[in-house]
Order: sequence, then structure tokens, then C-alpha cells
Amino acid sequence: MARSAEKTRATNETDIVLRLDLDGTGSTDVSTGVPFFDHMLDALGRHGSFDLVVKATGDLEVDAHHTVEDVGIVFGQAIAEALGDKTGVRRFGSAAVPMDEACVLAAIDISGRGGLVYEVDLPIEFIGSFDTTLAKEFLIALATNAGLTLHVHMLSGENSHHIVEAVFKAVARALREAVEIDPRVEG
Repeated sequence: MARSAEKTRATNETDIVLRLDLDGTGSTDVSTGVPFFDHMLDALGRHGSFDLVVKATGDLEVDAHHTVEDVGIVFGQAIAEALGDKTGVRRFGSAAVPMDEACVLAAIDISGRGGLVYEVDLPIEFIGSFDTTLAKEFLIALATNAGLTLHVHMLSGENSHHIVEAVFKAVARALREAVEIDPRVEG
């Protein structure tokens, strides 16, 4: 049974096509026009072992907010569709990921009730052209639309790039664990 989905979203601000295979190999092809965000989505796919294609255009002349948030919406919808009735999934997943001096813990429950607890203190506002507040916006949209209870807690860190990268990698590893099929689980 294929656990994959293709979702699109076209609004006045964005045009997005996203393909996701939960049982992939970590192959990614990402282009959003936001270089650091592309780097984070690539890390999410690779460390989650998901095959992920994201093609997004947005009103970047305004800022990256709509693009990042809408990719989160579509990504969450794709996860929900790919999970189907969730039969046999582990449901819970967690990971602590170090990135140099930074360490981030992510924990996920595929609860059907979307929500985010985000305790991350970033020392700078921008990484390149990426507004660091958008990491949280992406995760809110992802968790809400996928029906995930998601906790992200920064354990240590001083460098915003390292912290945000640890966030995305920890979420990827926790999600990978939560969506895995466990042959001992019934229903």
C-alpha cells in the first residue's frame, strides 16, 4: 500500500506543488525561492527518509511568509493523506538532534489534533534572507494540517543557523519514527 500523496495549492500569494512518499529513501527536489528554507526542507526529507518534491512560487517581493506558511499547509495535508487511516503506525516519535553547540528535542504524536508547543529562542532575526520566525510558522501549519501534536524544545544553542537546522532535523527524525509501520500494532 503506497503511503504517498501529491497536493497543490494556488492562492493570490502562492502556487505550490508538493509530492511526498513516507516510505521513500530521502530523495528530495526542492525549490521555493527561499534558499535557507530549501536547505531546511531538503534536510527534512533526507533525515525523515521521505521522498519529497516541493515546487513553490510566491510573493517573495513582499516577504517569504506566505510561501513558507503555505508550504507547511500543503506538507501537512500531504502527510495526513499519505497516512490514510493510520493503520499500524507507531504514532509516537521523538528525537534529540545535536548540531554543533545546538541541541533540539522534537516529540510527535499523530493524534489527529494539530498543535504545536515551540520553545526555541533564536538570537538573530535573519539567516541570510530567511526570517527565523518563519520556522515556527511553518511548523504551526504543518502540525495543524497533518493532525500532529508536535513539541519542539531547544536544549542548547547560540548560533541561529545551527538551532533552526537542528529543529528541522529533529522534527524529521521524530516524524520518521512516528509514521513507521509497526507490525505489532493492530488498528
